[in-house]
Amino acid sequence: MIGVLVSGEGTNLQALLDDGLPVSAVASNVAGARALRRAEAAHVPTAVFALEDYDDREARDLAMADWLEEHRVELVVCAGYMHLLTPAFLRRFPDRVVNIHPAPLPEFPGAHALEDLLAAGATESAATVHYVDEGVDTGVVIATEPVPVLPGDTVETLRERVHEAEHRLLPRVVRELCGR
Repeated sequence: MIGVLVSGEGTNLQALLDDGLPVSAVASNVAGARALRRAEAAHVPTAVFALEDYDDREARDLAMADWLEEHRVELVVCAGYMHLLTPAFLRRFPDRVVNIHPAPLPEFPGAHALEDLLAAGATESAATVHYVDEGVDTGVVIATEPVPVLPGDTVETLRERVHEAEHRLLPRVVRELCGR
């Protein structure tokens, strides 16, 4: 069973749902995230773990890990989840947390990867699925799908094409990790 962590629109969550993968729980750090409505429409249990509701990040992450385990989650997929996970959370799901990133790693980590990539004059981006570790996008890369940077690309036009690649790559990788 798959648990998905989200913070925003949830288009990668939707790609997993559309692919028929066994998503059993969706957690967010943002109340009202559109991704939660996507999960609810698919009759998947949801919960919000807002940081301000806990003493610290570790307490929040442990509560979230408890909830995911209650829903029999075996693989955690970060699909646009915009918080770093604590070591305490990662210990609960050893080698079972993956993330989708919109640029090649390790070259362009972080929340502004596409801006950094374009500023560097790179000719190619990539949808990248990697294992999550304690660093910022430093885990082992599982798979990538290259996305060319076209003349005149902006962050928005490039992001649109990268999202298309993510929506193909993430379900394929998750399916393989689940042995389906």
